[in-house]
Amino acid sequence: MDDDPIPISLVANYMFCPRRAWLEAAGERVDSAQIAQGDYDHRIVDRTGGAADAGEYQAINIRHEQWGVIGRLDAARMADDGVVIREYKATPVKRAMIVTDAMRTQLALQTACLESMGYRVARTEIFFTTHHRNVVVDIGAEDIERARIAVEETRALINADTAPDPLDDSPRCLRCSHVGICLPEERKLTAVSRRIMVTSPDNQVTHLATPGARAYSKAGRMVVSKNGEELASVPLDTIQGLQVHGNTDLSSGLMRELMWRNVPILWCSGTGQLYGWATSSYGPNGEQRVDQHVASHEGRLGLAREFIIAKVHNQSVLLRRSDRTNPVLDRLRGIERTVRNANRWQDVLGLEGEAASLYFSQFGQLIKPERRDDWVWKARMRRPAPDRLNALLDYAYSLLLADCIRALVSCGLDPHAGFLHSSKRNKPALALDLMEEFRAPVADSVVQTVVNNGEVSSQGFVFALGSVRMDDATRKALIGAYERRMQTELTHPLFGYKASWRRIVEIQARLILGYLDGTQSAYRGIRIR
Repeated sequence: MDDDPIPISLVANYMFCPRRAWLEAAGERVDSAQIAQGDYDHRIVDRTGGAADAGEYQAINIRHEQWGVIGRLDAARMADDGVVIREYKATPVKRAMIVTDAMRTQLALQTACLESMGYRVARTEIFFTTHHRNVVVDIGAEDIERARIAVEETRALINADTAPDPLDDSPRCLRCSHVGICLPEERKLTAVSRRIMVTSPDNQVTHLATPGARAYSKAGRMVVSKNGEELASVPLDTIQGLQVHGNTDLSSGLMRELMWRNVPILWCSGTGQLYGWATSSYGPNGEQRVDQHVASHEGRLGLAREFIIAKVHNQSVLLRRSDRTNPVLDRLRGIERTVRNANRWQDVLGLEGEAASLYFSQFGQLIKPERRDDWVWKARMRRPAPDRLNALLDYAYSLLLADCIRALVSCGLDPHAGFLHSSKRNKPALALDLMEEFRAPVADSVVQTVVNNGEVSSQGFVFALGSVRMDDATRKALIGAYERRMQTELTHPLFGYKASWRRIVEIQARLILGYLDGTQSAYRGIRIR
C-alpha cells in the first residue's frame, strides 16, 4: 500500500480520465502544444521567490495532512475577507472558456488544503490565458466533499494491481495529450476511426558519425565540431534520440542536458555493433517492469509466436515483391501457419531458424540482376561480415536494434527481459524480440534500396583478413537511407491510419506493454501487405 501524498494535479487528471491518472502515476510524460502553452503561461507564476507585490504570491506549496494531498497554487493574494486563489489554464483558441469538473475539483482541493492550514479562502478563480479572461468559480461544501471522495478514488486507482481500461469511444480522447501513449482504440487490435496523434512529429533521431568529431551543448543547441571547424548545429528541442557511431566524443554538459530532457543516447562501434545506452533514471512504469521480468521468467508463448509469425510473413512478402514465382514462398507460408499452432518455445525457435535459412537462400534475388556481379551473395553470415551485403545487413540491423531499444525504454520496459531470445548471454533480448517483425520491411528493405538505386558503391568497403567493413561515406549513406525509411509514412496494416515506421515501432512496444499490464488480451505483430 502506497501512502505517499497524492498530487492535486493527479486527482484532477483522474476526474478527466482514470486511465490518464494511472499513466501519470506510472511516470508517463508527454509533450503537446497545449502542455507547452501551459508551461509558457506559467513562466511568471512559477517563480519561487515568494511575493511579487505586497499581499500577492506565486507558486505556493500547499498540503492537507489528513487527506494526504499536496499541491501548488499558481497564484494567491490576500484580500480583506481572506485568500483569493487563481489558477492559470490554457485552452485551444477556438474552445470556449468552460470550467470542467477537473478544474473545479482542483480548486476545491486547493481550498481544502488552505483551510486545513488555517487560512480562510474568500473565493477561487481561473484565468484563461488563451482568452485573457478571468472566471470566478464558486466552491461550496458539496464540491469539497466530492473532491475528498475523488482523492480516495485516485488513491485506490494508483494502488490497484492492474491498469484501468481506456475510455470507450469517448470525445475526451480526441483532446487528450496522452492519447499517443494510451492507445485507447488500438487496444482492441482492430482498425480505428481516427489518426493517432504524434506528440513531436518534427523530432528525429540524430546520428553522430564523423570520426574525431566532438559534440557539446551551447545556447539550447547541440554543436558538432572537428579541428576547430563547426560541422553542424541542431536545436536540442528537435532531438528525439542521439546515436553515436565510432570515435565521436560528447561533452558531459551535453549528456546531462539530454538526460534532463529524457532523450536517450546510444553508442555503437564504427562497424555498427551496439555498445550501450544511457537514459534518465526516472523512466515510467516501474511496477510494470517488475511484472515484465516475472513474465519473462515464466515465459509467454503467445508473444514469442507473434514475433515469429510476423517475421516470417514479412520475409515472404519482401521476396514476393521481387519475384512472385520464388520457389520458397509456399514453404514460408506453410511455416507461418505451423508457428500459429506451436505449443513449445523450442518449436517456435526451430521454425524460425528454418524460415531464416529459406529466406536468406533467396536474399540475392532482391538485388537487380545487373548489379549482382558486384554484389555477390552466398549466405547470411554474421560479424565479422565476409562480404559487402552482410556488412550492410549487420549495420542496418544495429540501427534497427537501437530504435527498438529507444521504443521500449520510452514506455518503461527493460530491453533485456525478453520472451523469444534468451537473456543468458546478456543481450537485449526484448529489443531483439521486437525487431524480428521489422527486419525485412525496414532493415532488409533499406539494404536492397541502397544497392539497387546505386546509393552505395561496391568500392566503398575495406577488406581486411577475411572481413569487410564500410568506409565512412558508405556508412553515412546507409544511415541516411535508414533514416528516410524510418520517417516514411505508411498505412498501418492493422489500425488503418498513417504513421511513420519509427512511430509504428513505438506503437508495437506499447502493445507489448498493454499485453503485459493486462489492458489487452493479446499481442499482434506487424504484417506488411
